[in-house]
Amino acid sequence: MTRLNSLAKLRVPLGGQEIELQQLDHDAGGMSLLRTRIREGSRFTVFDVDPITAQQWGEALLAWARSQPRE
Repeated sequence: MTRLNSLAKLRVPLGGQEIELQQLDHDAGGMSLLRTRIREGSRFTVFDVDPITAQQWGEALLAWARSQPRE
């Protein structure tokens, strides 16, 4: 059995995609994963990442966002 806990829901203003972040835990134990669900119309993209990859990805996103001009 798998348990999902919703962490955040976002809507992209340009394009309207819906992004949901969920924590994925298996009842049998083991490492928690971060599930990313991106909905574009009727199409879904879903992928799960481990904590180390999530941290690296998050840091890359923050570095890019901080380098962009603010209007």
